[in-house]
Amino acid sequence: MAWSKTRTAAPKSKLGIALNYLKNQWPTLTTYLQDGRIELSNNRAERSIKPFVISRKNFLFANTTNGAQSCAVLFSLIETAKENGLDPCRYLTWVLKEAPKRSASDPNWAQTLTPQNAPTDCR
Repeated sequence: MAWSKTRTAAPKSKLGIALNYLKNQWPTLTTYLQDGRIELSNNRAERSIKPFVISRKNFLFANTTNGAQSCAVLFSLIETAKENGLDPCRYLTWVLKEAPKRSASDPNWAQTLTPQNAPTDCR
């Protein structure tokens, strides 16, 4: 997009601020046009975290940093399982059973527990 230098808005005006923001964000804004795999909006991501946002006040253990991090990890695992066509309960059961065994012997144990490595009974 060509930016006209003949017509300008005052830089500190609301329009000037908006136009400057648009100019700075233009490459990012048009990235989805260059790759058809990129979605136009993040609605799917927003919908996937909605249960967490709605329920977070109900989680008594999330009143500390460690509790909040644990909650975020669990929700990430659950939503990742859903996005990969896995049964979240079966996937979490598998991960929680396998993690202690694998962490004792394999330094890359977490990578072996990703959804693509889940057994077929987690589907």
